[in-house]
Amino acid sequence: MVRILLAEDDESMRVYLARALERSGYEVVAVATGTEALPHIASDRFDLLLTDIVMPEMDGIELAQHAASVAPDMRIMFITGFAAVTLKAGKAVPQAKVLSKPFHLRDLVLEVERMFGSESSDRAELTPPVNPRSLLPYRPWG
Repeated sequence: MVRILLAEDDESMRVYLARALERSGYEVVAVATGTEALPHIASDRFDLLLTDIVMPEMDGIELAQHAASVAPDMRIMFITGFAAVTLKAGKAVPQAKVLSKPFHLRDLVLEVERMFGSESSDRAELTPPVNPRSLLPYRPWG
């Protein structure tokens, strides 16, 4: 099973992404900051680091550089809403994939499937499609 370490400081986005990836058949460990991700990188094996770039304490680029030195086989995908930061990430970690916000969950899952080839796509065929509305938190006030 493909294991993903997700680092995203926006709680609603973190929950939303983790739930979508889990429903697509991936094992996800989600953390709020880069510094929270460090012990996981040191003690666990992950196939993918999926990280926001702009985060407090340690940004996603620093986290990815650390991950690359500790776990060189781990693949890296950045998610960001800032175009200028996208360019910086591409220069700092050229082998990483960058997904710009806003993006559709389907695009995220397809990118992960592309990264891992048939191992992901076999599982995706067995997993029902994700209904994005089912991932939204219930908000009785509107």
